[in-house]
Amino acid sequence: MTISEAFLPEFDHEIENTRRVLERVPDDKLGWRPHPKSGTFAWLGGHVANLPIWAKMTMESESFDYAPPGGSQTPPPAEPKTRKELLESLEKNAQAARTEITKADDDAMLKPWTLLKGGQTLFTMPRIGVLRGMILNHLIHHRGELCVYLRLNDIPVPGLYGPSADELNA
Repeated sequence: MTISEAFLPEFDHEIENTRRVLERVPDDKLGWRPHPKSGTFAWLGGHVANLPIWAKMTMESESFDYAPPGGSQTPPPAEPKTRKELLESLEKNAQAARTEITKADDDAMLKPWTLLKGGQTLFTMPRIGVLRGMILNHLIHHRGELCVYLRLNDIPVPGLYGPSADELNA
């Protein structure tokens, strides 16, 4: 079994869990935020939906500088205006990521990848480490924040690794 074949079931599981959370984001509360320093439902949901595209970028390059010296900072994707846009973005980005992961042999998965800011290295690690640490764990972290947003708005939280309190008490 290749590293990609071992990783894909976990990737697919986390994308499915993410889809279940994004399906609950309310269109009428996309501008809601729990605190002035927090992102809105739309911003946070968009971030979660866009994180899988980093897997494609990681597999297609050796590095990424998100604020290149002498260049312009990579602009963020447009903020989604509807739950439908969130889900479409997740599907598009997850499929693109899955395609690249599927194509990767073990040498490609173990090849170092570097994240830079302004030409300065933030970290270098094997691509599989980037996929698990920076992308999948990052997605899970922000998806958890979205679950808190749901709870604070009395929207039932889906069970992700077993039933949620909402499903147990239904």
